[in-house]
Amino acid sequence: MDQHDELQATINDMVISGKGILAADESAPTIAKRFQAINVESTEERRRVYRSTLLTTPGLGKFISGVILFEETLTQRTDDDIALPVAASQQGIVAGIKVDKGTAPLANSPGDKITQGLDGLAERLTQYKKLGARFAKWREVYMISSDNPSDLAIHANAEVLARYAAICQDQGIVPIVEPEVLMDGDHSIERCAEVTEAVQHSVFQALYKHGVQLEYILLKPNMIVSGKEQGIANPEQVAEHTLRVLRRTVPAAVPSINFLSGGQTDEEATVNLNAINKRFTNAPWLLSFSYGRALQQSALHAWKGKPENKQATQDALYRRSKLNAAAVKGEYTTAMEQED
Repeated sequence: MDQHDELQATINDMVISGKGILAADESAPTIAKRFQAINVESTEERRRVYRSTLLTTPGLGKFISGVILFEETLTQRTDDDIALPVAASQQGIVAGIKVDKGTAPLANSPGDKITQGLDGLAERLTQYKKLGARFAKWREVYMISSDNPSDLAIHANAEVLARYAAICQDQGIVPIVEPEVLMDGDHSIERCAEVTEAVQHSVFQALYKHGVQLEYILLKPNMIVSGKEQGIANPEQVAEHTLRVLRRTVPAAVPSINFLSGGQTDEEATVNLNAINKRFTNAPWLLSFSYGRALQQSALHAWKGKPENKQATQDALYRRSKLNAAAVKGEYTTAMEQED
């Protein structure tokens, strides 16, 4: 199979109406915080058990087409001694890998950050591919303030995302491109729209310049929401602003836009995704999800680190995935939250 066929096969397996992506790629410090909230110590074995429980949820592949894994998860195995990427594949779920190395302050741009990890990326991707990863994910973050993000930050972060995406495609790996404008702060929904539009324009200019083929990427953007301290925008506003920015910035060649939840509650993330899909029924892209907390929160609280809670954990993940799958089709209703 040549490189283009390989990339297209991955896109075909991931971009499916009514399905989305489970983000289970929390770094060691992040998952430690999640476990701490349920009074569970984060050890390698507990992380293995938790993530194995998620990936072996019966029927999960009906609603989930891809899962983003953390590096250690690629080499872990289920209780039945099946490699976790294989366990996912058995459900029709494509395994992928978070490849960035986290953020650092951007020099000469106070308050802005840049993501690290390009050094040795091609070599790492070769190894990840052997372990079963078919796509990758890289996240750049943008803080909104009166001074941020600067033009320098917007440009520099776009360049890094484009270099990452080009390296991935060269290795036959589909890149998820994630430019996240954070919802921290007291900014208005209009300010979020303004910043996100500038960020996404810059990202697609950089992707074009670096020769990245848009047919073989997935975009993982933030929805356009107001800052946390501003209060919650209504779903119709979120849909209107989000779709306006996407129409202005994202070429039709991109097969799928998989929104991040970015600090929204489980229900908010589903309601907003549904509003977006109800409003734009003839979009050139699939409008889906790539949620972490918004899919896992109820499952994590059901689990509590106890083996006897496996069924309840899987039921919670299955239910949340099913609700978001309905939202991808614009068929979700809040009444469905009360159904078994």
